[in-house]
Amino acid sequence: MDNNSSAEELLSIIADYEGLVVRSQTKVTPEVLAAAKNLKVIGRAGVGVDNIDKESANQHGVIVMNTPTGNTISTAEHAFTLMLSAARNIAPGHRSVLAGEFKAGRKANQGIEMHGKRLAVIGMGRIGTEFVKRAQAFNMNVVAFDPFLTQSRADELKVELAETPEIALTGADVVTLHVPLNEGTQGIINAERLALMNQGALVVNCARGGLVDEVALKAAIDSGHISGCGLDVFTEEPPSADHPLLSLDKFVAFTPHLGASTAEAQENVGIQVAEQVRDFLATGEIRNAINMPSLDASARAEIGPYLDLSASLGKLLAKLAPANPDSLRVSYHGPLAKKDTSLISRTTLTNYLEASRGDGQVNIVNAPGIAAEMGLELVESTIHAKTEYNELVVVELRKGDERFRLAGSLIGSSPRIVEIDKLYVDTNIKGHFLIVRNDDRPGIVGALGTKLGEAAINIANLSLARNKTEGNALTVIELDEPLSAQLMEELRAIPGVIQSTGVSL
Repeated sequence: MDNNSSAEELLSIIADYEGLVVRSQTKVTPEVLAAAKNLKVIGRAGVGVDNIDKESANQHGVIVMNTPTGNTISTAEHAFTLMLSAARNIAPGHRSVLAGEFKAGRKANQGIEMHGKRLAVIGMGRIGTEFVKRAQAFNMNVVAFDPFLTQSRADELKVELAETPEIALTGADVVTLHVPLNEGTQGIINAERLALMNQGALVVNCARGGLVDEVALKAAIDSGHISGCGLDVFTEEPPSADHPLLSLDKFVAFTPHLGASTAEAQENVGIQVAEQVRDFLATGEIRNAINMPSLDASARAEIGPYLDLSASLGKLLAKLAPANPDSLRVSYHGPLAKKDTSLISRTTLTNYLEASRGDGQVNIVNAPGIAAEMGLELVESTIHAKTEYNELVVVELRKGDERFRLAGSLIGSSPRIVEIDKLYVDTNIKGHFLIVRNDDRPGIVGALGTKLGEAAINIANLSLARNKTEGNALTVIELDEPLSAQLMEELRAIPGVIQSTGVSL
């Protein structure tokens, strides 16, 4: 959607589209999402998704993607430029030349070198890492804070790892910010943390407005403790004419949110977001989604059979397990447990809700929200006990003291259902099935087969399991076609049949 398009224009056409691509100016509001009856995915050409109502997108089951890598270099370069510009008084020096004050400007605008200075980097994602590479080329000493940065990765990048922002900022000559804006990072640079930096330090922010307490920064500059700043973003944009920082003269560099504004970056993010939206709509590949797990082509090939398996397990749970459960637990055993299984668990939940509710409004994006509204908790766990299978997926519904579980695995490369309520079976995950709980005595399977034969329904596969302790058995019959309601009633009337369920997976 073009940045110049009006909200009214978007509302008038959005109902016809399955995909929407926007940049920073187009607002995707709850009203737009409510009107987007066919919308499946929104692609943001850029990093920030502040212009997209993510909660409403979740409710409507719309995937939101961004392009975090397309403007990495441009933003890192811009932040580095702001640091150097502030350190060398580029802006006031420029003004002095234009004002004809060449000699006076030369004397007044003496700067500071970056060589040997201690740099604190808050956020070591792609952009922070690129900034560090450039800083090291200037022989700066780098200390980094990022809760997701491991010691081994810090060693690889040749940076000192700080456990807290306070440790990173203590004795720093420059701080640069490369983190998103959220509850944990709002005002991460405040008066107390500015006081930890060296006398004459600089603050650089090319990430998000609101990360820096601008009032505290102005006070620290006025006191002389902080020399200045380089800012591309502000808490309110555009900043008001009486914004306190705009009155500063020396050691400052301000730009109007230009971090991603290079021809190369704009082209890169445009191409990247178009490819992501295309691939999702064409193949289901999910990259850089911010409201659900991503699934690239290689990962899909690796876990694809388990997605099919979990979908069938979820549907079968809806047919066999108690209604209105308290929780759905998905457990993993074997090498699979070491992989990212979040999408497998969500697929199980989605198919369970879709089959049990039958309203067609559930999808993989909004399923967690719908489950929360129902009071249904989704739990993931790992199975450490030995099993007969190299890899195993166990799904269990809990309702009070009641438990009902299913399990599946790959037999070779074929996904199979291998357990129904603690009884071992072996059956396909797709097809039409008759699942019967019956007394464990002769003749019942024969009676079931006779009824099916009379109805001219062919049996494709049959699996039997016995519960000798309770004196009953489980019969799973795969059929060539679904069963009519009348035939189901006749099957349930067979002596010895305790429970009979027809299900298509």
